[in-house]
Amino acid sequence: MEGFVALYIFMLAAFTGYEVISRVPMILHTPLMSGSNFVHGVVLVGAMVALGQAHTVLEQVIGFIAVLLGAANAAGGYVVTERMLAMFKSGKADK
Repeated sequence: MEGFVALYIFMLAAFTGYEVISRVPMILHTPLMSGSNFVHGVVLVGAMVALGQAHTVLEQVIGFIAVLLGAANAAGGYVVTERMLAMFKSGKADK
């Protein structure tokens, strides 16, 4: 029964996340991305802690993949945020 509860919580979280994000106005997407980059950094730290406490080879492989994907997610988020902020810069500031 424990697996069903976890699946139910995951489905509720996915539905709630979709509903919340779909209602965000366009002007707030950049601050929302910056906030989510912070969360990605926390996920990365958690993955590094999990990798540091891994004992078996399988745990180490899964931990390494988690760190790799977490780092790519955080770096990609900052790249996207930088591009979004560049859209708001005026052409006069570049000269």
